[in-house]
Amino acid sequence: MLRKISLGTIGLTIGGILIVVGFAAYGADNATLNLVGFFYGFPLFLGGLALKANEIQPIPFSEETTPSILLLREQQATVTQNKIRKDITRYCYGQEAHLDEALSYLGLSPTDEDRPVVTGLRETEIDGAYALILEFDSPFISLDVWQEKQEKMTKYFGPGIDIKITEVGEEMIELTILTIVDA
Repeated sequence: MLRKISLGTIGLTIGGILIVVGFAAYGADNATLNLVGFFYGFPLFLGGLALKANEIQPIPFSEETTPSILLLREQQATVTQNKIRKDITRYCYGQEAHLDEALSYLGLSPTDEDRPVVTGLRETEIDGAYALILEFDSPFISLDVWQEKQEKMTKYFGPGIDIKITEVGEEMIELTILTIVDA
């Protein structure tokens, strides 16, 4: 629940309300409320502004996850798949972009401007296995470069997963992180 709430918005809202209360109390000659409004309102408001300036929006699911896929996720999803899903579907602070460190480590982010951007994600079942599919807008990194990094991605996101890379449109890449199901 808290992952879906912007801390910047909360700080701005509560800080703004306290500042207004402080000004109203100043006009009503109420020193106690005036001090509360100014001593708590301004720091909260400024903290909210700082968080808003550094905020990264959650990535939306491009398709609704069905109950059968949720059950499959509970049974088969790896720690890494769950961590990625939870990380990119919440508000983040102090990062350049979602998965910026992973993309940099994998050699898919030569500069901040050339970095592929996660635009969506979805969960599905492929041949009885749970799959987390990340959708990237990748205008500066070609499919060939992505495929060169496939083995490195498998090691980075593993164990227990397989990586599939697909070009689904011009400058659009899908990265499938598939659970390996023991037969």
